Amino acid sequence: QVQLVESGGGSVQAGDSLRLSCAASGSTFSRYAMGWFRQAPGKEREFVAAIMWSDGNTNHADSVKGRFTVSRDNAKNTMYLQMNSLKSEDTAVYYCAADSSAAIWRRISRDSKSYIYWGQGTQVTVSS
Repeated sequence: QVQLVESGGGSVQAGDSLRLSCAASGSTFSRYAMGWFRQAPGKEREFVAAIMWSDGNTNHADSVKGRFTVSRDNAKNTMYLQMNSLKSEDTAVYYCAADSSAAIWRRISRDSKSYIYWGQGTQVTVSS
């Protein structure tokens, strides 16, 4: 079992920055992929970014590439999502998630079905 707790959400203006954190605990996740997803009202959950915990390899959705950066701190067992140049369309509940199958397939999945552990979510609201 892996427990995930997000923090850092809030309300900001367009163009501002926020950094989300995801604190992980529980079973070993050193070979997992950890990801960020978001869900806006009336829309499906979508992939934002993910990182392989073991080697730091990352993958970002095209919609956030160049603005968002995923990273992790091994010592703190924490994943981050640095969000710059925020837009109103970034408004959503942001979730962190862990994909244990990455330990076998050694790849980052953009499919939410691959992620079996989820945090409770944190709201990000961007006003234009």
